[in-house]
Amino acid sequence: MTDIAALAADLVAESESADGLVADLDADGWATPTPAPGWTIAHQVAHLAWTDRQALLAATDEEAFADTVKQAAANPTGFVDEAAEQWSRRAPAELLAQWRQGRTELAQALAAVPSGQKLPWFGPPMAPASMATARIMETWAHGQDIADTLGVRREPTARLRHVAHIGVRATGFAFQVNGLPKPTEPIRFELTGPGGESWTWNDEDAANRITTPALDFCYLVTQRRHVDDLHIEATGPVAEQFVKVAQAFAGLPGAGRKPGEFL
Repeated sequence: MTDIAALAADLVAESESADGLVADLDADGWATPTPAPGWTIAHQVAHLAWTDRQALLAATDEEAFADTVKQAAANPTGFVDEAAEQWSRRAPAELLAQWRQGRTELAQALAAVPSGQKLPWFGPPMAPASMATARIMETWAHGQDIADTLGVRREPTARLRHVAHIGVRATGFAFQVNGLPKPTEPIRFELTGPGGESWTWNDEDAANRITTPALDFCYLVTQRRHVDDLHIEATGPVAEQFVKVAQAFAGLPGAGRKPGEFL
């Protein structure tokens, strides 16, 4: 059984890690462009705060969330970016306070969802554990954008396992969103965690295999590093194709990072 309380605690911890990067920035710091085209640090935080808010609505007010889904359906390619733009215009102190309040309330709300209940979302309904894991993944990824902007190296934590888990679970989606058929052969994923622990997924006898440090795998599936800059061993044609299309996040494939951009 998934420990939703532990996941909620990890979401809080991951958010606090990203918060520590921006808490002391001045107005110019918040306006610094990040590797995401057109997005400043304020946009990155605004996106996290807005998405946490939508997840909170999904967990506590389905009617209000349904209105948001209708708005998204009317502008599927620009809705998220427009929300980030609008929220980024708020004063940094106000935006930071809203992010802190929203993510705290979200963690509490997810931990309180009755067992077996799923939450509405922009795609298929999600279990609270899946929602918490997705928020950890996105918070880590956008936190990485901020860290890269500021030239900060973050110490990897065991929370990377949540990011990696989504990257593995999204294998079929990653192929399909890139116009490729969903693979019929499994990939064995063998990752080494920050403390030297082994994290594995799928049959150990699978012909296709990915072997890599967990941090590099998370960089790959969130497209925060170019595959040429990572230590990833791919064995088998499906695994070799996977490293070209890996994507843990929803939506269309991103441009990713250029080789050597962040070494």
